[in-house]
Amino acid sequence: MPHCIIEHSADIDGRTLVPLVHAGALASGLFSADGSDIKVRSLTYDSYLTGGKHAGFVHVQVRLLSGRTEAQKKTVTAAVLERLAAQGLPGVSITVEATDMDRPSYAKRAG
Repeated sequence: MPHCIIEHSADIDGRTLVPLVHAGALASGLFSADGSDIKVRSLTYDSYLTGGKHAGFVHVQVRLLSGRTEAQKKTVTAAVLERLAAQGLPGVSITVEATDMDRPSYAKRAG
């Protein structure tokens, strides 16, 4: 049930990134086989510096309920990074991290 939050520079179309991140999370094999529990959204930034320059970037935060192993986290970040890197975005910094959401305090209401 990851929440995948894509932050990216305005020169990159978030609509192309969302399905790539979803596919990477799905390929990790850690979530439902149909991908129905994978949530992906993107945020576009107009104001940013990357290494002191106005250079394109993509950063994905994969938020997971606590309890996953380091190996599982590495599996999902590697799978997402692989899909994004295959897109061939020259000069773009691409980073992916997995972070824990505290399971006991996580609340959800599905409608």
